[in-house]
Amino acid sequence: MAHTRTTDVLIVGAGPVGLSAAAELRRHSVRCRLVDRLPARLPYAKAVGIQPRTLEIWDRMGLARTVLEAAVQMRGQLIYVNGREQARIDLALPAEVPYGFAALPQYETERLLEEYVAGLGTAIERETELLSFSQDADGVTALLSTASGTDEEVRARYLIGCDGAHSVVRKGLGLTFEGGAFPEEYMLADVEADWDLPHGYGVRSTHRTEDGSTDDLLVGIPLPGSGRYRMSMLVPPELSTVTSGRAPGEGVAHGLEGGRAPELSHIQAVVDRLAPRPATLSRMRWSSVFRISHRMVDRYSDGRVFVAGDAAHIHPPTGAQGMNTGIQDACNLAWKLALVLRGEAGPALLASYDAERRPVGEEVVGRTVRHASHGMEADPGDPRSLMLREAQLLVGYRGGPLAGSPYGPPDAPQPGDRAPDCSGLTIPVAHYPMRLLDILRGRTGHVLILYASGAADLAPAIGAAEDAGVGNPSGDSRGAAGGPGSGAAPQTIAVLAREAAAVASGALAVPQYHDASGEFARLYRPEGPTGFVVRPDGQLGARFPLTGTAAALSGYLAALSTPG
Repeated sequence: MAHTRTTDVLIVGAGPVGLSAAAELRRHSVRCRLVDRLPARLPYAKAVGIQPRTLEIWDRMGLARTVLEAAVQMRGQLIYVNGREQARIDLALPAEVPYGFAALPQYETERLLEEYVAGLGTAIERETELLSFSQDADGVTALLSTASGTDEEVRARYLIGCDGAHSVVRKGLGLTFEGGAFPEEYMLADVEADWDLPHGYGVRSTHRTEDGSTDDLLVGIPLPGSGRYRMSMLVPPELSTVTSGRAPGEGVAHGLEGGRAPELSHIQAVVDRLAPRPATLSRMRWSSVFRISHRMVDRYSDGRVFVAGDAAHIHPPTGAQGMNTGIQDACNLAWKLALVLRGEAGPALLASYDAERRPVGEEVVGRTVRHASHGMEADPGDPRSLMLREAQLLVGYRGGPLAGSPYGPPDAPQPGDRAPDCSGLTIPVAHYPMRLLDILRGRTGHVLILYASGAADLAPAIGAAEDAGVGNPSGDSRGAAGGPGSGAAPQTIAVLAREAAAVASGALAVPQYHDASGEFARLYRPEGPTGFVVRPDGQLGARFPLTGTAAALSGYLAALSTPG
């Protein structure tokens, strides 16, 4: 066996979730190793939907543009029942949301993330499998089987299991994974169709019997390329892989199954029965049979070991929630690990990962099961809110251990909520307006936004921020990650109200932006001079009057050490 090697974080599983964890940790200059038992990426278009919230996270990483150039826009869905069009759902979001819905094959998402992580100095260690692990007060000892055929012992301060529905890490922790499986089996295929349906629209076509039950189903999700779709449908009896005799809790019937793969003729037969327009299929890249389960762990961590993504929650693919939820799991955990590893926050901060993310996972599992069984009409309500929820823009942690006291209108963005993007921010020299995402892009740490009508209101708040331990508010100092604003203490920027005569360049020792369009004020709804702390994952950590800057910042920084 090879000698013990050390690292800060060992990540098991190099799918989108594990790669996202590695990306965020490396952005914070945390040492990590990323291992995966597979010899290469699987060439399957499994998870294909990319939500607007994920694109916002990737924007801050500097990855969004690359993804947008490779993806296809998801414009909506056409719904047919018994051959008749029943609804046309347009995936419309408020104008201030910077990104729409997109689709990209999972292997392409993994390729782009892998290249990003490689650019930060970390490569996937392929054909490397976690055999076992143990933990103590100081770290985790893991035994790996490597591509060379030898076993290697690794000592890490923390371990993250991103190893999917059949997670070795989850089983090693002894976490429960309660839930069930849907009885139906489905076929998946990556094909091209020559129908004349509107570009960018998904298709859902069903056949309903007289009693209202569905006995035939076709779902098509557009992919990049001419007429290319990932199609799913009920499996015919001759391809069924259902096995009997599985004891409760023994194995998880979820994901791609072995056995005979569907042929193009199987997919064409369903299209002939259910397609809203006559269509001939061609160029099938791959196909498989798959099962769907819905399960949740009882907790997302135990000591120094964590689970994320499908290792923690699995559910129907309805609404493309799974991969995106897992990516947000990874980003929520990564910045907290980075602060703890650098000694800038206490270990108790890591408990907030379970406190914040497990309720999100439970909500997603419950909602997708309802939608898979009864359609989106199972959750009647305001269409705008429904669409924002599907886009994962309503994910929030109000009342959580890191959310400070609310301030201002209760329906305004409050601590724990997503920090909305906005446009129309100007700065001297630049002859074009910026978005808030432009200003946050590349920053790995917290950002303190001070909003006021002029420099007279800002100067005392800047001084109070320095007294609270924010450090050099100009952002010239560099934290342990080697980048501005990379520590627990926020980097400060100022936003001056639209009514301000001008941005007084140089009058204050912080970057200053002018809310020229008034959109920041419209979306954040400050009542007078107001401060906002934006967390590294793009959620609000605090909101407070500028007169209370010192107390608010001290309280938030203290919460990072001892979350309430």
